[in-house]
Amino acid sequence: MITRLLVANRGEIARRIFATCRALGVQTVAVHSDADADAPFVTEADRAVRLPGNTPAETYLRIGAILEAARRAGADAVHPGYGFLAENAEFAAAVTDAGLTWVGPPAKAIAAMGDKMAAKALLADAGVPMLPTWTDADQVTGFPVLVKAAAGGGGRGMRVVRDAAGLAEAVASARREAAAAFGDGTVFIERYVERGRHVEVQIFGDTHGSVLALGVRDCSIQRRHQKIVEEAPGVLPDEVRERLHAAAVAAGRAVDYVGAGTVEFLLAPDGAVYFLEMNTRLQVEHPVTELTTGLDLVRLQLLVAEGEPLPLTGTPPADGHAIEVRLCAEDPGQGFRPATGVLHRFAFPGVAAEFGPARGLRLDSGVVDGSTVSVHYDSMLAKVIAWAPTRAEAARALAGALAGAELHGVATNRDLLVRVLRSREFGAVEIDTGFLERHEEVFAPLLPADELPLAALAAALAGAAGRRASAPVLAGLPSGWRNVPAFPQVTRFSGPDGEIEVRYRLDRTGGLAEWSVDPAGTGQPADVTLVGAAPDRVTLDVDGVRRLFRVRRVGSAVFVDGPDGAASLTELPRFPLPTPEPAAGSLLAPLPGAVTRVHVEVGQRVAAGELLLTLEAMKLEHPVLAPTDGVVAELPVPAGGQVETGAVLAVVTTEEDPR
Repeated sequence: MITRLLVANRGEIARRIFATCRALGVQTVAVHSDADADAPFVTEADRAVRLPGNTPAETYLRIGAILEAARRAGADAVHPGYGFLAENAEFAAAVTDAGLTWVGPPAKAIAAMGDKMAAKALLADAGVPMLPTWTDADQVTGFPVLVKAAAGGGGRGMRVVRDAAGLAEAVASARREAAAAFGDGTVFIERYVERGRHVEVQIFGDTHGSVLALGVRDCSIQRRHQKIVEEAPGVLPDEVRERLHAAAVAAGRAVDYVGAGTVEFLLAPDGAVYFLEMNTRLQVEHPVTELTTGLDLVRLQLLVAEGEPLPLTGTPPADGHAIEVRLCAEDPGQGFRPATGVLHRFAFPGVAAEFGPARGLRLDSGVVDGSTVSVHYDSMLAKVIAWAPTRAEAARALAGALAGAELHGVATNRDLLVRVLRSREFGAVEIDTGFLERHEEVFAPLLPADELPLAALAAALAGAAGRRASAPVLAGLPSGWRNVPAFPQVTRFSGPDGEIEVRYRLDRTGGLAEWSVDPAGTGQPADVTLVGAAPDRVTLDVDGVRRLFRVRRVGSAVFVDGPDGAASLTELPRFPLPTPEPAAGSLLAPLPGAVTRVHVEVGQRVAAGELLLTLEAMKLEHPVLAPTDGVVAELPVPAGGQVETGAVLAVVTTEEDPR
């Protein structure tokens, strides 16, 4: 029986596994990088062992260091979580060779499914339907195709290619990304099915010969081939569901599967089903299966690892509907560019449970107030899951919880997720893996343009209230730079689209005598009355309707949460100090990272949109493109160089501005 479990992972999945361990009375051991030393999963573990360094290669991917940590902490079992070494057959074998219990499938099954090309051949012989696949770009007979990494998952190392001209670069780029993420740059190519749905079957096996299907999930809403919205049960005809269950169980039996696994399929518009891959681990989206079946999948993993039989004999019936979203630190409006920084506030209304069964809202997060989002790891902050009797109710509840959350300090994909959940197409199950490419409207921020002036006004009034509340003397005078009530006060902010100037004047009773915002929002309301202002909240009556704005200030940053959306502003100094401007044509690093490849040379002529260099951050590649036709004047960072946010990566001059 397992008494002390080491989780060879970090963040949300480590906390999730620890939650079940606490319920079962199993002691826990965390391993952590230097960047994660103060992370929630480390403080929640009974014991923690440092892995010196920050990058995955220095820490969470070092098999020897993790086994030594298990020895030092006295662990008798290891759970790999997902990602990192979770599907590494060498790691699984090393754990068992060290006399520890491995909470996962046998190394032989991991190896069989880890080589995706060999897995396709093996499962094709077992009767599982397959897509046309090639290992050599010269063999491709038709387009579009999908380039995929042979190892790992999570959308990394995947590229859609629609013509032969782009295939070579897609293969090379996928190889680099796969090598960085998984330590294996092998890729293959398969036919890409337009408007296909990504559906998957949760399977579970034990050492007594049982392999069961626990239901179908739909994970079709994706960005960069990585899932962001998942649900169970998938809305499918019963006949398709039965075919999926049968194919998944056949795949599990073909490799004598033990433990939790997922068999992923592509459902074509004509109803055909094709095998994609088998993930020999617990999936990120496992909570939706838990909430609709009543099972704790981590508990089942531990029981099976201890040699116990599965406590069920068939597919459990689905109870209600569950939808999960992946809340990520990234900016969808900027090509899903990852975001880093301090998460000053992370709060969701109405959470019924964290990391466990919940009739309502469940939150599985790797962060809390004050957590630092670093450049070293994946951008996912949390999974937010809603259960309800029906799909429509679950979608509405989840969208409401996301919209009402306070997420301060780091850009997130929250608004995008809310708009997807509230879209007519999602409600009608008109979804597929290309959903985001066809629906540009879901990228719009929740806060309407005409609401931003009100948010800025609320931020200014809250700031004034805060200054008055902290004033040691003359608290009755207006705050700021004016001591005559007849003249307006001015507060300037940096907003999402540039500078915003708020002018307002309070009368002698504290009421809002006049106000204006430059630039004004479309349809800016004229009839606004100040109901009340405090440092953390402002209530405005707008055209006869009261609206509450929650305001939080951290240094010069001001976060405003209103009834229709949130705004992040930065209050600008009244007399800013001069700062040097970067040279014209400078391309700046949007976040810390490493320059992995430089594609041009100084003096080379380039066209607008041409690839200059590649920046790697948060385990993904980010292309840096020429903003205009011109000449490369400077390349200050060589391949392999590390940069911080704002560093100059390249300078491109136009013909009119030679250097």
